[in-house]
Amino acid sequence: MEEALSATESPSTESTPPASGLSSGESSTKALYSRIGWRLIPLLFAGYVLAYLDRINIGFAQLQMKDELGFSAAVYGLGAGLYFATYFVFEVPSNLLMKRIGARLTLSRIMILWGVVSIGMLFVQTPTQFYVMRLLLGAFEAGYAPGVMLLLTYWFPDDRRARVMALFLCGSPIAGALGSPVSGWILQGMDEVAGMGGWQWLFLIEGLPSVALGVIFFLVLPDAPAKAKWLTADEQRRVTRDLNHDRTPGAASQGFANALRDINVYVIALAWFTVVCGIQAVSFWMPLMLKDAGVGTPAEIGAWASIPFAGATIMMLLLSRHSDTTGERRWHIAIPCMTGAAALVLLSFAGADLALSLVSLTFLACSVYGAMPILLSVPVQYLAPGARAGGIALINSIGLSGGFVSPFILGWVKTQTGSVNNGLYCMAGLLVIGSVLVLTVIPTGPRAVPSHGQ
Repeated sequence: MEEALSATESPSTESTPPASGLSSGESSTKALYSRIGWRLIPLLFAGYVLAYLDRINIGFAQLQMKDELGFSAAVYGLGAGLYFATYFVFEVPSNLLMKRIGARLTLSRIMILWGVVSIGMLFVQTPTQFYVMRLLLGAFEAGYAPGVMLLLTYWFPDDRRARVMALFLCGSPIAGALGSPVSGWILQGMDEVAGMGGWQWLFLIEGLPSVALGVIFFLVLPDAPAKAKWLTADEQRRVTRDLNHDRTPGAASQGFANALRDINVYVIALAWFTVVCGIQAVSFWMPLMLKDAGVGTPAEIGAWASIPFAGATIMMLLLSRHSDTTGERRWHIAIPCMTGAAALVLLSFAGADLALSLVSLTFLACSVYGAMPILLSVPVQYLAPGARAGGIALINSIGLSGGFVSPFILGWVKTQTGSVNNGLYCMAGLLVIGSVLVLTVIPTGPRAVPSHGQ
């Protein structure tokens, strides 16, 4: 992470004499934004890891929970997807509220409430209870990812944001790489301890840290550079100057209504929807696919599942850094989408072949997770500052409806046919559509990268 944070230095290598009152080291772009990154990213990253653990543990819990409670694949897939229904509804209001009350109160409230509901999942016994708890979890967690994306626009200018976004968003595959073995161990090692099933311990153990981190957010997270006591007044002005450099004339007067009227916002959102469908195919169905491929115990499934997520983490960082360096966004998103589609088709032929399953899942994870931070940096760069709070949340909420569609379709197809293959073909087709949408909306070639080192 240190190299990536240091790499937030602008592509421009020119500099001017240091601002008055600052040492030459502090005045450099690299030193200033690296320090900001080290103050913010580890905390935001930890929150996203915990958020994503909440999303993948539902996939691992099904290895025990579904049979113990008598849920069909269709019931379980619907319950898993309902999380995204309320997430969709509450995401835009959460980001608009964050503009009013600040990131500290918003993000701490989100983390504490979702942690409490995640813990409450251990009491679920019926499909109705399962559906209600998933709806509550989506409502309370809504706003964390778009809230952080909005917060990053208060701290980092355009030409650094994809790499910083990748550092934050790589929490999702890292949660998979580290959390999968842990989830598998909890399911197997804690089963029947104190009279609770392993799936119940899973929700309890992975929910408590969210509550604790929410309290830490409330205590230490600054809302903006002007409220950061660890920045000098000159450093605060420098960050503000860099951010103002990105703004176009009249941008301040453009609000959420402008985003609602912009057709390109919806096209970007649909592209994000297709990528989310691919991500859900990895995070939710991987444990079951590995089980079908002959992997025996939950602990072994968790160990094997860490491989695709580890590869995805590396790909996210490399691809986003290359995209920032070249200034190119379009092909850095479209090519991974097409590669992910091919991996989904290949996965349908894997069956009980563990090697082919792992290769396919790894290519799929690298593709969809690699495209994620670059695609999500586009609306931040595209939208005017006044439209970002609602616009980012709108794009993310529409896109994350893919989190409902993907598990529901795959679960329904498996229940009806006994195989997920037709569902995988559907997800592959959506990723192809996503690549086409990206190629039609995002401008070709390198963008003009402003020099914030001057």
